[in-house]
Amino acid sequence: MNNTDKEAVALEYGKYSTPVVSAKGEAELAEIIIQEAKRQGIYIAEDPKLLAALAQLDIEDEIPEELFTAVAIILSWAYWLKEMEPGDEKKVDSRKKKKFKVRGQV
Repeated sequence: MNNTDKEAVALEYGKYSTPVVSAKGEAELAEIIIQEAKRQGIYIAEDPKLLAALAQLDIEDEIPEELFTAVAIILSWAYWLKEMEPGDEKKVDSRKKKKFKVRGQV
């Protein structure tokens, strides 16, 4: 597969009750999506049939019910790899919180 054949669809889950398409693209845009996912430590699954189905959706579309099982399998795999459980992404780890100091007049 060369770069012009690349395709990517990103899903967002955690803020919504159903996964939502958050980004999608082909060729260079697909490569950018994949590289950004890697940079953020997001696991990437390769499933050509699921990709074809998700690519039919628009950005911000919820995944349709017929894709729930396939996407749930991918999400459970990603949670397992990160040693997380659903809902953990909503918890705030105080050790990882960035602390900011503001200088100025009070």
